[in-house]
Amino acid sequence: MPVDTIVSVRGLGVEYNFIEVLSDLTFEVQRGDYVGLVGPNGSGKSTLIKAILGLLRPSRGSAEVFGKNISVLKEWDKIGYLPQRIQSFNPHFPSTVEEIVSLGLVSKKSFPRRMGTKDRAAVLRALEMLNIGDLAHRLIGELSGGQQQRAFIARALVNDPELLILDEPTAALDPETRESFFSVLHRLNREGSVTVILVTHDIGSVGEYATKLLYIDKKIIFYGSFDEFCLSDPMSRFFGSSAQHIICHKHH
Repeated sequence: MPVDTIVSVRGLGVEYNFIEVLSDLTFEVQRGDYVGLVGPNGSGKSTLIKAILGLLRPSRGSAEVFGKNISVLKEWDKIGYLPQRIQSFNPHFPSTVEEIVSLGLVSKKSFPRRMGTKDRAAVLRALEMLNIGDLAHRLIGELSGGQQQRAFIARALVNDPELLILDEPTAALDPETRESFFSVLHRLNREGSVTVILVTHDIGSVGEYATKLLYIDKKIIFYGSFDEFCLSDPMSRFFGSSAQHIICHKHH
């Protein structure tokens, strides 16, 4: 039986050098949710994602994914993740786009990890979803920043994840490509029941796509549906009625 609660965070706190950067976060993400995770710069959005994925150890509290504490999770092939910056990526590394995207399939394979016909078909499908199928055999370093970003998004999508976590995925994309990507994401969420957590700084646009809003600033300021947000007097006072109106107008 599939787990309906995909992510469960309980009393989560994170410290850097004895300074608390996240405090007492508690929330759940259900199967099929599309959560827009927003907040000002330095609010802890990326830190929260890293704690959920076990890339950072929380100072207190816990995070579970698919009903299991992240420390014992084995179903990594069910998760697609795009970090905010590809820290370890060397643009001069002699790999093709196809090879980079195929790395997203590694967690599904036992040793020896060889690519088969189905794997290559999955890679091509992911590339075509991002409209870069014609770049499969190009070296990743030869691509523009926006094309590279699309390749990394394809890598996050290639294993048909049940949970997709994207940290500022559209930062390097032009407006047309951005809209196309959001259409793909919308389709995956609505038709494929993929649970999405999308990190963005653009609170004005997130309501156009997401079904839930998680606004943090070191703690949770708001978490709920957009209808709840739009009817919330405390949020109107917090954001200002004009900002709340813009978010709600785009959502509806």
